[in-house]
Amino acid sequence: MDSGSVSDQVYLNKSFGIACKIPAGWVLRTEEMNSRDGASDAGQAEAKDAGKVRDASGGRVLLAAFSRPPEARAEDVNASILIAAESSAAYPGLKDAAQYFGPVIEVAKAQGFEIDDDPYEFVVGTKPVVRGDFQKDVGTRVMRQSTLVMLARGYAVSFTFIGGTEDEVEELVQGLSFVAAKTAH
Repeated sequence: MDSGSVSDQVYLNKSFGIACKIPAGWVLRTEEMNSRDGASDAGQAEAKDAGKVRDASGGRVLLAAFSRPPEARAEDVNASILIAAESSAAYPGLKDAAQYFGPVIEVAKAQGFEIDDDPYEFVVGTKPVVRGDFQKDVGTRVMRQSTLVMLARGYAVSFTFIGGTEDEVEELVQGLSFVAAKTAH
């Protein structure tokens, strides 16, 4: 699986045809999220809040970006972008992206998130994806999460955006775009 790369504050994955803008000054934690012994670090805790964790079913974090280092505590929500791909083979009978929301909702609820409404089709550029919006009370503030899912090249690809306000999350979602995917030889 092509993990993609970051250049000039943009994550690009040509195999899946994904481009995602990363706000200036954000920190990347992709490698830490994928490391086997990273389970105890603060970044892994943030990923659990995002509702996706690398697991034995062939899942891999393609991008983990945070507004500040996960270990740097502050009063506001640590906004984040998490892109992950998980083998569709791990979910026998998976035919469309909406079906993948069963596991997404289960993990989000385990992390204290409540789903705002049923997942729905959402268009990014010209690409239809399925989107679910969640929220979680964290002390005196609310953490908001939007997860978008598509099926591509034998994978369920999820895009999770976390922020402290709906506007912040929408701004992050607007940074996602789809480009021509590289054809396999």
